[in-house]
Amino acid sequence: MMTNLLSQDTAVKFNIGGAVHEYTWNYQNQSVRVVYEILGNGTPVLLLPAFSTVSMRSEMSGIAKQLSPHFQTIAVDFPGFGDSSRPAFDYQPAIYHQFLRDFIINCLQTPIAVVAAGHSSAYVLELANKQPSLFSRIVLVAPTWRGPLPTMGLSRDQADIGKNLVRSPIVGQLLYKLNTAPSFLSWMYRRHVYVDANKLTPEFVEHKWRNTQKSGARFAPAAFVTGNLDAVHSRTEYLELASRLNIPLMVIIGESSPPKSRADMDALAALPNVISVTLPGTLGMHEEYSQEVVEAITPFL
Repeated sequence: MMTNLLSQDTAVKFNIGGAVHEYTWNYQNQSVRVVYEILGNGTPVLLLPAFSTVSMRSEMSGIAKQLSPHFQTIAVDFPGFGDSSRPAFDYQPAIYHQFLRDFIINCLQTPIAVVAAGHSSAYVLELANKQPSLFSRIVLVAPTWRGPLPTMGLSRDQADIGKNLVRSPIVGQLLYKLNTAPSFLSWMYRRHVYVDANKLTPEFVEHKWRNTQKSGARFAPAAFVTGNLDAVHSRTEYLELASRLNIPLMVIIGESSPPKSRADMDALAALPNVISVTLPGTLGMHEEYSQEVVEAITPFL
C-alpha cells in the first residue's frame, strides 16, 4: 500500500532539484504544456529521457546533478509523458520530430550538446541530419530504435490492434492499469531496464507508478510500446542516419542490454565516425549508472 509519507519522501528523493519551466508548444492548433527543468551553469546540455511507459525527466536526475557543476543541464518531459500535457493524440513520430525541432529553436541556445537516452536517439539523429546547425555534439546512451512489441516479433497490424485497444475507453483503461501496476513495473525493470534488483525499492517503484497515473497517461505509452513511435523502421535506416553525420557522436553501450538491442548498439558503435564506450547496465543505464555515464561523457562534452 502506498502511504502519503512515502509519497512525500519520493517527491524529494528523485527530483532533479533545478528551476522548473513551462513551454507552450502549439501543435495542429492545440496548445500543449511542456515542462522542462534547468540545473547548473555553463555550456548548455539538453538531456532527453528514454521513451517508455514511465518516461519522465527525473530519470536524467543523476546525469543532471553530476554535470551541473560544469554545465547548464536542461531536462525535458516529452509531450504525452511526465509532467507535460498528455492530450489524446494519435501519437506518431511526426509529433516528436516537430516538437524536438521547435523546442530546441524556441527554448535553447544553438548549437546545443545533447545526451539522448534510448528511443529518443533516432529523433536526435534524424533532426541532426536535417538541421545539423542545431547540434554541437551528440551522446546516445543505450540507444534503441524499435519498440517493445515489434522487438518481440509482433507484426505492425498486431501492434496497431494493441495500440487501439489501449486507447479504447473501458478495455484500454483496464489493460493500462494492469500494465502499470507496481508489481508489473518492478518486473519490467528487473527484466531489461535495471541490472541491480536491490535498487528497485518501494520508493523507486512508487515514483514510477505515480507517473503512470496522470490524466491521459495511457495514450503516448501505448504508441511507444506498440512501435508507433519508432522513428525508423530498420537497423539499416538507423545506421544510415548516424553514418551521414559530421557532428561529433558518442555512443554509450550497456553491457547487459537485451541481445537485439545490444546488436543494434554494437553496429552503431562500429561506424567509423562514432566514439563508443561500453559500461555496466542495460536499457536504463542512464539512470542506474549515471555516475559511470557522466565520467565517460564529460571529456567528450
